[in-house]
Amino acid sequence: MRIHITKTPKCYVGGAFIRSESGRVTELCDSSGAFFANIPQCTRKDLRNAVEAAAKAGPGWAKRSAFNRGQILYRLAEMMEARAAELAEAVMLGGASKAQATREVSASIERVIHYAGWTDKYEQVLGSVNPVASAHFNFTVTEPMGIIGIIAPDESPLLALISLILPAITSGNCVIALASNTQPYPSILLGEMLATCDLPGGVVNLLTGQRSEMLPTFATHEHLRALSGAVNAADRKALKLGAAESVKRVSLLKAEEPIDWFAGTQQGVEQIRALVEFKTTWHPVGA
Repeated sequence: MRIHITKTPKCYVGGAFIRSESGRVTELCDSSGAFFANIPQCTRKDLRNAVEAAAKAGPGWAKRSAFNRGQILYRLAEMMEARAAELAEAVMLGGASKAQATREVSASIERVIHYAGWTDKYEQVLGSVNPVASAHFNFTVTEPMGIIGIIAPDESPLLALISLILPAITSGNCVIALASNTQPYPSILLGEMLATCDLPGGVVNLLTGQRSEMLPTFATHEHLRALSGAVNAADRKALKLGAAESVKRVSLLKAEEPIDWFAGTQQGVEQIRALVEFKTTWHPVGA
């Protein structure tokens, strides 16, 4: 009789699958309490390595055409659709029923398609031509901020993670995302799909680990230009204090309040607006 081979989950950083620099793991059990897999416990060093990978990938991703970014996101949706049953099983590890898990996976795929459609449209909505009382042509365009730190909540571990990552990469940013603390396995599978959807390595980096160890570095790392996610009151305060010191934008939801990640309010151009910068150009008209 052949021995069953237990999967070794790895985090997705810089286009490669890594184990934690520390070598530490945490046992993940299924809803019945049986052992499922060992999840890497990433450290501040892993986070700094992910930032370096994102910094290398950032300029190239920002220069991609909007059409090409949309194609890549659509390809991600195809990868998720092909492994939808496996994704649902990953969500069910946290105790969700098959119907609930299937609904979450379906909503996640639809959210990817939603943002794939926004890649070549958000600029027309957010940019503008501005009337000025002088002989100038004045216009405003958006630019990606750079590297965005994402902190995913424990609820809806796949849909919430997808909903936080997509607005950032749609506009040309790169992402360092910390997966759900209690339900990290969906992020492991998502990394496998990101690796096969033509997304350049380093654009999305997925880490697993303890928030108490990772959040201080998220807050203070100067190469992270913004923070997005859903965290409790104590973590929000700590993140905002660290972000003020390193001058980064903060867009955090209150994890202690119910968040309906399935709602239409959790997707769209306003989420993209929160993670872009605006550049206004004045151009003389006439002689």
